Amino acid sequence: MHLELVFLIPLVTGILAFSGPKSFGRPLLVITGVAHLGASVYVWVQRPEAFFSSYFAISPEGLLSLVVISLLFMLISIYATGYLEEHPLASERVFCGSMLLFLSTMTMVTISDHIMVMWIAIEATTLASAPLIYSHRSKKSLEATWKYVLICSVGIALALLGSVLITIAMDVGKVDAPVSFSALTARATDLDAPWLKAAFVFIVVGYGTKMGLAPMHTWLPDAHSEAPAPASALLSGVLLNCAYLGLFKTHALMQAAGLGDFSGMVLMVLGLVSILVAATFIMRQQEYKRLLAYSSVENMGIIALGTGIGGLGAYGAMLCLIHHSLIKSSLFLSSGNILLGYGSRLISKTGNLAGKMPRTCLAFLAGFVGIAGFPPFGLFLGELFIIVAAFRTGHPVFGGILVLSLCVIFAGFANHVIRLAYGPAAQDQDQGRGQDPESSGSTPTPNPTLFQEKATMFWPQYVLLSTSVLLCFWMPETLYKTIAAAVGYTGGGF
Repeated sequence: MHLELVFLIPLVTGILAFSGPKSFGRPLLVITGVAHLGASVYVWVQRPEAFFSSYFAISPEGLLSLVVISLLFMLISIYATGYLEEHPLASERVFCGSMLLFLSTMTMVTISDHIMVMWIAIEATTLASAPLIYSHRSKKSLEATWKYVLICSVGIALALLGSVLITIAMDVGKVDAPVSFSALTARATDLDAPWLKAAFVFIVVGYGTKMGLAPMHTWLPDAHSEAPAPASALLSGVLLNCAYLGLFKTHALMQAAGLGDFSGMVLMVLGLVSILVAATFIMRQQEYKRLLAYSSVENMGIIALGTGIGGLGAYGAMLCLIHHSLIKSSLFLSSGNILLGYGSRLISKTGNLAGKMPRTCLAFLAGFVGIAGFPPFGLFLGELFIIVAAFRTGHPVFGGILVLSLCVIFAGFANHVIRLAYGPAAQDQDQGRGQDPESSGSTPTPNPTLFQEKATMFWPQYVLLSTSVLLCFWMPETLYKTIAAAVGYTGGGF
């Protein structure tokens, strides 16, 4: 088996989903998810060679993202079968086909080693995921889709310019090597420093746009709130990680060139700005899906901050990357249940979730505890390591602002969650189930008979949350070594 097969599997099944019967897409999602997870485990254990070794290679950070992507997609695909039964989509072929192509492009990002192949793969994720945001064919979803495509395309164009500037840094430094991250890292000290700094600035703005770093995050709340729940879970739990890989690899190149202080400070500043912006919007947010979207902005900021600090902070960032994917995907899946049960994204139109949907409420509350950075979920350890690293490396201002921001975010988030779970239920209003529950203009109908909690629509969340708890108490040695190997590229040991 060659390495490329891991992204060719969902590519082929995605094409089949577009041409097959409408009902063919749902089982195909699950079958592909299981096959992809098996292929990802094989890649983790056997480390196969790539057929096109100049373009694809296995890296520690890529392996981590690959396994997370594969696990999440399998569970999300199981949830999607129940979701589509409760809320059929007129464009189900497009939805299922786009989900599979989205998986293929994200997988390609994780194994890309060539700078331009990485750029192509990240751009392909935009094209594959855009139809998912427009699944409901409403004006709001159309606006969100265009905003997503335009803003991310501008960002990715800047990342392309940054990639070109790296080749200029090679020419000025007279570096004759393949344009791959592994080859350039070995010759990084020969690259021209001014051109390399300019390249990093463009790349951090470009890939930072796709990652959801403020102030380039403006597409994210609309896209995450308008997409169906399975797509929102992939966008937040997986897509943002792919953009982070582009930043991570470029920062590792800067570190190898002796410019880690420059790139690290840029990441720390952008990370802190993202956390502060998220704190501001979370406090007065009115929609629970947008609330989760701004929480993603916050967590991407924390990951960028930890990566910029390096050492123990970078280790904490890797932990946050893994656990944010697990917990936030669970929250977005639970939000899909809430939307189907209440018919509105407005927090004020919900209430008494514990009484109406107890299984979903348990998953949502547990997800809130996890995403807020409390034990026994693994995000707690990641954030703790980043805070400790900030003070240990002489950045007490960054560490102090992070702690205060986390307190503000927790207070705002908790206020909304308590209102949703235990607050008084909104009054019944005239809405039939035939109306699109994802439409922003829909009227809420908090009637528990409109939505029945199926096992396929709550146990994937439980598995995701349980995985986060398990990894907090017990981490396999192979996983620890992989994280440590990735961290070694960005600021030494810990």
